Amino acid sequence: MKAIEIAAPGGPEVLRACERPRPQPGAGEALIRVIAAGVNRPDVLQRRGAYPPPPGAPDIPGLEVAGVIEGGDLEGSGWRVGDAVCALVAGGGYAEYCAAPVGQLLPVPRGWSFAEAAGLPETFFTVWSNVFDRAQLAPGESLLVQGGASGIGVTAIQLAAAFGHPVFATAGSEEKCRACEQLGARRAIDYRREDFVAVVKEMTGGRGVDVILDMVAGDYVPREIECLADDGRLVIIAVQGGTRAQVDCGAVLRRRLTITGSTLRPRPVEFKAAIARRLRSVVWPLLESKRIEPVLFRRFALAEASAAHALMESGQHIGKIVLDVTPQAGEVPYH
Repeated sequence: MKAIEIAAPGGPEVLRACERPRPQPGAGEALIRVIAAGVNRPDVLQRRGAYPPPPGAPDIPGLEVAGVIEGGDLEGSGWRVGDAVCALVAGGGYAEYCAAPVGQLLPVPRGWSFAEAAGLPETFFTVWSNVFDRAQLAPGESLLVQGGASGIGVTAIQLAAAFGHPVFATAGSEEKCRACEQLGARRAIDYRREDFVAVVKEMTGGRGVDVILDMVAGDYVPREIECLADDGRLVIIAVQGGTRAQVDCGAVLRRRLTITGSTLRPRPVEFKAAIARRLRSVVWPLLESKRIEPVLFRRFALAEASAAHALMESGQHIGKIVLDVTPQAGEVPYH
């Protein structure tokens, strides 16, 4: 099969086309003929040598795919050969075939293309696990999303807004801020020109927000503590601003704050399968009714994976970047 491999740690240019053996699905796994694959920041980190795949996972990058089941250990799973699915995987997405645990499969939502569906699993699994499971965002509570124009950001905004939560977001330009507001944010904050602490305080009457989804960390953490409400929860899922922060532990104690975080990729299949079941029952109806819309910024051919990575690192995108691996007949393959 055709695939994209990482020749050596480095910039986007180290991604190269290659031929690899077709994966052999193991017990409890399906073989997917990949039509499209999502591009995510963890792929960039893996390419740089900073985020190696967990033991047993393919070294081919790619954490989410959409395609058609070709075979595998499907007995008792409810899935059949020929089903259109999207899946969260621990690696191997940048290839014509990929093996995925059947518990991590979800149907392509009705009315969505394969390219649109390929951008769902990584962000929806991550947001659900961290905002709704770990942070326990409750009815009526508010959410601040750092990096609202990212793939994770647009998912978090839309999902929380669909459940009626007041949502605020930060972004790096006026265009991105307007996009966040069109997706459901009550107020988007241009972090290059505005102090997100001051804006959040103003918008909440001085109370602060109940939950913050943070992809920055570093010196954002003490500022985030300032704009949390009492009993607020800060969930860190990436450290683009650095791994160290100076924290006022007295404020954490007095105001009963929670600072937590997680990474999804190394978690066991059973953990991810539980998230998949919840997404299918609660979130997939919102996708199929188009209460949550796909936000697909740009598609690239598989051989253009390096250009897709360069775009992601530029920070110019709003929403998802997707690779067309085996485009369908009659479909414009990429633009």
